[in-house]
Parts: sequence; structure tokens; C-alpha cells
Amino acid sequence: MSLPSVYGDKLAEKLTLLNERGRGVLVRVYNLKKTCSDPRTRPPFLGDKAMEASAKFILKKFPHLDVRSSTQHLGPVHKDRGDIVRALAPFYQTFLDVLEFRDHVYELLNTIDASQCFFDIHINYDFTKGYLDLVVTYVSLVLLLARAEERRLLLGLYQCAHEMSHGASEPSFPRLAQMVLEYEHPLKKLPEEFGPHTKAVSCALLSLRAPFARRCRDAELWRQEQLLSLLGPAGDMLSPVTCDSMACEYLSLEVMERWIILGFLVCPGALGTPPCQELWRQALRGSLFVTLVRDEAIAVHKVTEELLGGLKGYGKRVADVRECREHAAAHSPALHRGRRSFLRGAVRELAALLEDQPGLLGPKALLVFVALSLCRDEVSWLSRHAEHVTKSKNPEDFSDSRIAELLFLLEQLRALVRRHLRLLRRYHRQYLARFDALVLSDVIQNLSVCPEEESVILSSFVSSLAALSAKEVDDQEQFDFTALRLDWFRLQAYTSVAKAALPLSSNGDVGRAMSLVVFHTRLLDRPEELLDETSDLSHLCFHARPLERMFALTLDEPSMLRFAIAFPLLCAHFSRCQHPMCPEEYPQLEAAALGLCHKFLEELARVGSGCVLDACAEQHNLSQQLLPKHCAATISRARVKKTPKQPPRKGEPQRDKPGTESQRRDRTLTTNMDKLHLTLAELSLSLNHVPSFTVFGHTVTPAEYLSSHLETRLTKAIVAMAGYSQATQEVARPSEVLAGLGAYMGLVQRLGHLVALDTARLLRAVLLQQSHPRDGSGQPTLTAIYTDWYLEALLRQASTGAVLLSPALQAFTTVPREEQPPFSAAEFSDVSEMRALAELIGPYGMRFLSENLMWHVGSQVTELKKLVVENMDTLVQLRCCRAEQRPALLPRLSSAENVLKRMTIIGEILSFRAMAQQGLREVFSQHCPFLMGPIECLADVVTPDTDIQVTLSIFELASAAGVPCEVDPALVTALAGHRTEGWSPEEDYKVSCLLLVFVAVSLPLLAADPASLYNPELDGHNNNVHCLAKAIVQLSAALFTVHSKNIETHLKEFLLLASSSLLQLAQEPDKARLRNQDSIVLLLHLIVAESSFLTLDMLESCFPYVLLRNAFRQVCREPPGRAPPH
Repeated sequence: MSLPSVYGDKLAEKLTLLNERGRGVLVRVYNLKKTCSDPRTRPPFLGDKAMEASAKFILKKFPHLDVRSSTQHLGPVHKDRGDIVRALAPFYQTFLDVLEFRDHVYELLNTIDASQCFFDIHINYDFTKGYLDLVVTYVSLVLLLARAEERRLLLGLYQCAHEMSHGASEPSFPRLAQMVLEYEHPLKKLPEEFGPHTKAVSCALLSLRAPFARRCRDAELWRQEQLLSLLGPAGDMLSPVTCDSMACEYLSLEVMERWIILGFLVCPGALGTPPCQELWRQALRGSLFVTLVRDEAIAVHKVTEELLGGLKGYGKRVADVRECREHAAAHSPALHRGRRSFLRGAVRELAALLEDQPGLLGPKALLVFVALSLCRDEVSWLSRHAEHVTKSKNPEDFSDSRIAELLFLLEQLRALVRRHLRLLRRYHRQYLARFDALVLSDVIQNLSVCPEEESVILSSFVSSLAALSAKEVDDQEQFDFTALRLDWFRLQAYTSVAKAALPLSSNGDVGRAMSLVVFHTRLLDRPEELLDETSDLSHLCFHARPLERMFALTLDEPSMLRFAIAFPLLCAHFSRCQHPMCPEEYPQLEAAALGLCHKFLEELARVGSGCVLDACAEQHNLSQQLLPKHCAATISRARVKKTPKQPPRKGEPQRDKPGTESQRRDRTLTTNMDKLHLTLAELSLSLNHVPSFTVFGHTVTPAEYLSSHLETRLTKAIVAMAGYSQATQEVARPSEVLAGLGAYMGLVQRLGHLVALDTARLLRAVLLQQSHPRDGSGQPTLTAIYTDWYLEALLRQASTGAVLLSPALQAFTTVPREEQPPFSAAEFSDVSEMRALAELIGPYGMRFLSENLMWHVGSQVTELKKLVVENMDTLVQLRCCRAEQRPALLPRLSSAENVLKRMTIIGEILSFRAMAQQGLREVFSQHCPFLMGPIECLADVVTPDTDIQVTLSIFELASAAGVPCEVDPALVTALAGHRTEGWSPEEDYKVSCLLLVFVAVSLPLLAADPASLYNPELDGHNNNVHCLAKAIVQLSAALFTVHSKNIETHLKEFLLLASSSLLQLAQEPDKARLRNQDSIVLLLHLIVAESSFLTLDMLESCFPYVLLRNAFRQVCREPPGRAPPH
């Protein structure tokens, strides 16, 4: 064949285009098969019962479909013909693409055979690789097409619908139907098609013997050869790693296996020669499955045995297949396990040396890509067999708990190459200009025959390489040697045909020199393509189940936790498995990749957060040992040591001192805390490996997953520390919860030193949720729990008289009785507990607590107003009459005791709120002293002349900081919201005034109650009536602020009525009703002391102070009895 004819055939261009087209068609057929096999994505009419009869008719008559004479069978098709054509058009076009691709492949293979092309992977690498890729792509396409079960139905339905819609048959249908029928049994048809091409295919495959044999060696031979090792004589450290065929060194073992097995599968005639038999048997011993595309694979030995079993004269080859299958099943898993073990050590050493001395990356670049290729092959082999091998005597053959390290090292090498691209470019630019150009020039000069056109091309190569300069790298100019490599590919095709003017087969030095040039130019302009070629694992997107099993094994292996991040990073590869010819699968691929990445990171975060919470629980247990309630036993033992030794009592557990857990005699003895810290450190290394990475355009931040999990679990753990039981009303003291929270926060803050985590933001988010009644998931928080407990447990018990308010102790105390509460009120309400409560739930939580307290106050006031309305006429008369007329009117009042009881409950609630506000004030002053000063000053400048809205705004600010105010803004808001519907403001104001009258004239009734006795030790009364003072003062201020009336005037009126009523009590003839008169008189003093609107001078004007002094002397002289414990 003449040279111009070879130029006209454009073999290189056709191989390039057809290989790319073939991969696209293969992906489209794969997508067709998966779409039609999945009930969720298949066209709806394929599963429609109304279409079943038509489908059966089409399958029976295929390909001879007479639409006009079969209308009774194709009625549903005729009805939906438009929808069918639209839905099946992409599938039909895929079959047309297969047909078109087959035609072009036939033509190109025949042209290559006619040209008697020479193939040698070492000399014309691109040409040989392109040819073998084309053969394997075509074979894979035919085998995959035969697996598409709906192929006949899809073609037949489309043909019928098309003819019904357009009145004519689809022109390509006869050829498509014939192709489908021919490939019904592809293993019979393919050997017939490739019979004429056996010589070319076997020639190309035999050139693989040397590289394939090197890649099939076991790990022991690799160790003896010191494969991938940089450690050697000092003089060799900087020597560049080169060979005759650079690309063969990193050529994938999986690719070569696929070439050999599928090549000999369609060309069984080549197995008659011993070299082909040896190569074929070697390939059959390596794997049990070979990939067609993605997760579609063939059982190598089964398919080969079926093919050869149907051919005459291949009995010995069938026996070889069976022997190879047994060998592969018995020895292949151990062989690959040994390789993975070797690669973990060798690649770890390689990565460590290159990290320390990145300058070695220039001369040793080939070793990096060889290492990447070897790692990729082992990962692919394991995932492929784990997916397809369903039965195995030893399940561990196809699982590896240490695969994460191999994946991690692969990612580490890829990152290393990307990080030092500038170094690689500088080195190989000089290498190309000062070595490769000179070598190629010498090779050209030593050619015995070099025609003019080939000489021009080769000389242009030398000129392009010699023209490189260091300035281009310094200026960040982009290199592009695509044209040079394409010219070399064309030249390979031109010089590999029979009777070429410059036969490449006899001038192998040209191919070897150009192999170096191609590799070095790719390092300059296409390093990312080189990385993808040697380490792309995007096909693992379709092996989700094996990946998940490997990931689970990794999490069970503590030493592998630091490498677990490799699995999420692997998902970044998956974006490369899409093809431009099949854009419709992009959403599914994106969802699969992001879903898998999310699952891996969620699981990592779950393990990490569990480890953190376990460590927090350990720290919490240690902090619990330091609580004051546990020190009594320690003090007791210390006192016992000073006395003569006594035998220990039975049943008393021996409690260790805090700190003994840190004492150990041997460091090898590990505690649970040691294990947790080790696990946490390993996970931290994993999560810290990269700050973020990209999956299908989405930026993924691993540390955020841990932060999210920690936020959720810390929220639950903090609530669990409270130990709240609504049934039994049991809850932990706020101070204990605060101590535990401090232990948790301390460990989480130390976690920030291990993981790139914003622990401050995390803790703020967690604690802020606790200041609201519900957390992010809608569950109750500490705010809701303690609000509910203090209202339903403490204050409810106070309303029944089981708990008393002690102003002297600034706490509630429990009254000793037979049925007393299951808790000690003082332990939950003293100053330290209120501070702890304010620390736990913060200002927002205290606001929520206040709102709930005020709601209950508002409810009580509503009931009080109802009682006032019932007694309105009598109260109006009592308000206006003279003092001597009141005794006659008082018996007319009903529910006076109820009024006092409800007012006492209001006082208890307001007293508790005042204690909580005091705790908030102290905490706020400690945390924000620079804010507390201005707020207090602002509250002090309020005068009676200040506008009421401005006053309430200032008081609301002060109340939020815990500063007490003359008028409680929360109480004002609550009372304004509890106004009785249908009442005018004047009526409501009148009722409010009468309420104070009701309370004032009812005070003498308290003197008859034995429980109204004043207790000096508590500085209060035994039935909490001293709380009336706060209730009267604050309720009056809030009620008359709502009505915009003068507070002082109404309090003076109340003081006058109350004083008059108590003075008239002395005239009572029944001494039983005067039992605790002195104790009740003290209420007047308490009211004046509580109010900023009243003074002792005002009290003196209506109630002689000498009576107060005598009352104080009398109540302090009388024995109060046994005071409640506190």
C-alpha cells in the first residue's frame, strides 16, 4: 500500500474518534439497560397491564410486524402512539448509535487488516492501545446489548408507534432488527466476525507478554526487586527513572487482562500457538470476573468454557479453563492480599520520602504513577470481586479491613503531584530540552532510511523540544503538546503498515525515544489526565455495596480510623464517570455520589461524636466525685484515721478518692479514657486531612458533619444530665448539671486542638438552644424542664404549705411532716442554685421562666377579679364607709379566705421570681460587668414624670439583666393580656381598686389561723403569708400601670384600709381570732419595706409604730417551736 493511501485512511484519527464514540455508546446502552430494568425509571407503558397483550404479540412476531393487519392486537399502542414515540425515541436512537458504531468499526478493522499493520505495545504504544481498546469496546458493547432484556420490545413498540404516527416504517428498523437477531447469542457471532482479524489481534496481544508478566508477579518478587523503593546508593537518588516504554510501566493490569481475555474470546483460533496459550492461561489465573463497563462484568471462566465447549477441537483448552478457574479461586485472593500488604508499606515509604524531599518527584515521577496504577488495580480487583462473587468458602478472600490505607495513600500521592506541579514542570522542561531532544536527534541521524516527509515531522519534534526555556515556567505560561502527540500518533499509524517507507518495526529506537518524549510532555501540559489514567476510581460509584462493607470494616479496625476519610474523598472521583453522550444520567450519578459521600461522613461523624460523648461522660463522672455532697464521706474517713482503728461496717462501699484514676503502676495498662482519646485522635487525623473537597460541584466540609452531630448529641446529653422524670418529679440540682456541663464543655474545647472545629460556635449553638423551650429537633430543653419542675413541683408544694419561703435563708425550705415532698426545697432554691439556673438557661431561658410564672399570676388575678365581682356591692360600701361601719359589712363578704390564699400563691410565685432574678443579676454582673453598670444607671434615672412607655422599655431592659424595678414589666404584660373580655377600662380599673380593698379588709382573718405564726429563724410566717407583701406591692404597681393611674395613691389607700382593719381587730371579743395578731401586724411593715412608693412616715400616720415595735418584741419572745430544717 502506497504512503498517500495510508495518509488517506486516517487510521490514527479514526481510532481516536471511534474509541471515544464507543465509550459513549457503551454508556448509553448501559443506561438503557439500567433504566428499563428499574421499575421506578422504566417507561410506564412497559409495565402497563393494558399493554401486555400488545407486548406479547410484538415479541412473538418480531421482526415481522405488520401494523395494518394487526390492529386488533395493537389497539393500546395505537391509542398511545404519540407518547410511545416520544418516550422511546432516546432508546431507539441508542440502537441506531450501536448500528452506526458497528459499521464504522467493521470498516476500520478491515482497513487495518488490509494494511497489514504492525502492533507492538513497546514501539507504537498509542496505535496498539487504540486498536485493542476499539476491539474490547466493541466486544463489550455487543455483550452488553445482549443483556438488555427489553431490546426487542423497545424496537418493536417504537416501530409500530412510528408507523401508526407517520404512515411509514422507520427506515433503519430492518437493519436494527437484523442486528439484534444476530447478537441474540453474541458468543457465536463474535468469533465469526473476528475470524479475519485474528492475526492482527493476536499480534497486538502477544506484545503484552513482557509488561503483563511483570505486573502479574507476586509480592515477594516485588520485594526482592525493591519495587517503588527510593532507598539505594546515594548516587542513584537523583538518577531519573526511565525505561524503553514509559507508558507500559503504568499500564493498568485490569486493562491488560480485559484485552487478553476478551481478545482471545473473540479470536479463539489464535490459541493454537503456545505463546498465545501461555499468555491466555496467565490472564485466566488472575481474575474470576472481568469488567465490561462500570458494574457490568462477565464470569471469565464460565463464558470462555461455554464458547470453547461449542467449538470443535478445543477440548484441551476447556480443560485449561477449568484448571485456571481452580487456580484463580485458590490462589488469586492470597496473591492480591499479599500485593496489597506490600503496597501499603512501599507506597507509605514512597509518600513519606517525597513529602520530605519533594525535589525527588522530578526524577522519580514515573515511580509515582506506577504506584498509583498498582494501587488502583488492587482496589478495582477487590471491589469487582466483592461485588460479583456471591459464594466463597472463605469470605475474607474478598474483603480487606485495611483497604482504607491503600485508598488514603493513593489520594496522598495524587495530592502530592498536584501540590508540586511547578516543580515537575521545571524539571521535565529541562529534561525535554536538554536530554530528550538530543536523544531523538541522535536517533534520527542514525536512521538508515528516513524519507523526506517523515524526516520533516521528526525534525519538527526535535525543534519543538529544543525551543523550551525556563522563562515559560517562571511566567506561568501554559504548555500544550497535544499537536506533537497527535502527529506522533499519526506517524505511528503511517509507519506501522506493511511496506512503509520508514517501517517502525525495524526502527524501534524511534518509538522508544518518543515514548520518553510523550510521557514528559504529558507531565508538562496534561498532568491531571495522567493522574486520571493511572488512579481514576470513578467506576467504584457503581460498587456502592462493597464500598460500604469495606468502610464498615475500616471503622471496626482502630488503627485504620485515621485513613477512613479516604472513602469520602473517593466520591470526588465519581464526577469523571459521566459521559457527554449520556447527559440524562447526570442527576442519578450526582445523587449517588453525594448520597454515598454523605453516608460515609455521617457515619464518621456518628463514631466521632459517640467517642466525644463517651469521653465527656467519663469527665462528667470524675467531676461528680468533686461535688460537695460527696465530701462528707471523705471528711468522715479523715476523722476516723485520727481515732483508734475500728473494723469497717458491713455494706459500706469503699469509695476511692478523686484522682486515684490517674495513678497507675504500668503505662501499658490502658483505661477506657485512654482508648477513647486514642480513637478520638485517630478520627481527628482523618477529619483534619482536608478542610474541604468537591463532589459534583458541591463543596463538602468533613468537620461540619462532626459539628452537626456533636450539636445534636450534646443537646440530648445536656438534657439527660438533668435526669427529669415528669411522673416522679425527680430532677438534678442546677448546680450539679452546671458542674457536669462544665466538664462537657472543657473536653469539647480541648477537642478544638485535635479537629479543625469551631468549638466556640458549637458550644454557643448548643447552649443557646438550652435557653429556649425547644431545641432544633423540637425536644424539651433545660429551660422547659426547670420551668416545668419549679412550677409543678416546688411552687405547687409551696401553695399547699409543704414548702415555706425563708427570707433569712433566701430560699424555700421543706416543712417536716408525714407526707413531705420527695426533695429538699432548699437544695433547689438557695442562692447558689439560682445562680446555677441562670448560668444554665441564660437570659432567654429566664425570660421564658418569668413569662410562665407571670401567666400563672395572671390566671390567679383573673380568678380574684371574679371573686371581686361577686362581692362588688359590699366592697364598694366598705371602700366608702367609715371605720365603725365596717364590722357590720364584713360578714357579707364571701370567699375572703380564697382571696388571701390566691394572693399568697401570687406572692410565692413573685418571691421565687425575685430570687431567680437576683441569681441572673449576679451571673450577668460576673459575665458582663461593663454592661451591668450602664443598665443600673439607666434604671436609676427613671422618675415619675417619665413617659410610661419609656419607663416600661427601660424596666424591661433592666429586668432582662436581673435588676429589680419599681414596676415589673413582665407582670404588666401578663395582666394586660388577661383583661376580661367585655369589660370597659373603667370597669376593669374599678375591679382592680376593689381587689385591694378586698385584700385589705381580709387581713384580720389571718390572725385566727394557727399557721400564721411568725418564725424569727425563717424571718417569715409558717403559712407563707409574708409573701402577701410582695404580691400586694407588685400587683398594685402593675395593675395601676396598666390603667395609667397613680400607684402611690392607691397603695396609701390600701395601707389606710389595712391599718384600720388591723386596729379594729383589737376590739374583737373572741380571743381565738386574736391568736396571731402580732404576727399579722408585721405584714404592714413588710409591705412598706417592699414598696418604693410607701414610707414608714406614711405608715406612722395611720398605724402607730409603737404597736409594730411591740409586735416584733412579742413574736421574738414567744418560742416558735421547732423550725423547719434547711
